[in-house]
Amino acid sequence: QVQLVESGGGLVQPGGSLRLSCAASGRIFSIYAMGWYRQAPGKQRELVAKITSGDSTNYADSVKGRFTISRDNAKNTVYLQMNSLKPEDTAVYYCNADLYTDYVRRNYWGQGTQVTVSS
Repeated sequence: QVQLVESGGGLVQPGGSLRLSCAASGRIFSIYAMGWYRQAPGKQRELVAKITSGDSTNYADSVKGRFTISRDNAKNTVYLQMNSLKPEDTAVYYCNADLYTDYVRRNYWGQGTQVTVSS
């Protein structure tokens, strides 16, 4: 069994910052990639940022230059530093992990954490 536990969401004013964390635990052999997706009301879930085991990253165009994804391999944890937040960043943010458990490659989701950007 693998679990992803997210933390760090909340309410912030425009221009502010938040840092999200996601820790993976359980029967993990290795992690290929971890990432963050978000879903705003009435919209589809979209990729925000992703980082592979080789530290290759990719970002949605809308967050480039403002968000930074990083990971701590020893802790199976991924972080998303969000700066210069805008109201349009308001969404539920979901952690995702593409990993090997019991030598089978599977994909897991966290429960989501709300980020609200509002004055």
